[in-house]
Amino acid sequence: MIRMVARALRCARSLAVPGIALASACVPVENAGPPQINEPARDYAATTLQGEIVSLESLRGQVVLLNLWATWCGPCRMETPYLQSIYEEYRDDGFQIVGISMDTGDAADDVAMFVDEYAVTYTILHDPTMQGMELYQVLGLPATFLIDREGVLRWMRYGPIPEDDPDFLRALSDVLS
Repeated sequence: MIRMVARALRCARSLAVPGIALASACVPVENAGPPQINEPARDYAATTLQGEIVSLESLRGQVVLLNLWATWCGPCRMETPYLQSIYEEYRDDGFQIVGISMDTGDAADDVAMFVDEYAVTYTILHDPTMQGMELYQVLGLPATFLIDREGVLRWMRYGPIPEDDPDFLRALSDVLS
């Protein structure tokens, strides 16, 4: 764990964008191909708007909904209130949502305004070089990945999650129980 954090910090320093570090670009190439259900989730880390690195590894032991999105994405805007409501309903059960903005360049202010506008209280990170899209083989946004407490990918969706989607709710229930 300490080696992984040290590697992430070294990588982040080498990839620094003014005020924003990104550790995901140092992910090994062995993650070729699309992610697979029932396989370990791919290691990924990005930064908060305050510059702190958060990795999926650091969230092990919790159920994590990894949501790749952008401020300019219409479907992302439509699903955000639903994701917020799901987070509020299940956060006391060890459930975390990690929303990672794929807004490029110096968009931290735009991301912060989006968070305020939609009253988002779950974890928001920023990946200005969009490494998460390559890592998780995402062609369009949003893309969402449900990861169990052991770090295994249990469900995924390329595209928005409709409210009360039975497949999503069933998968969430399974990993929370």
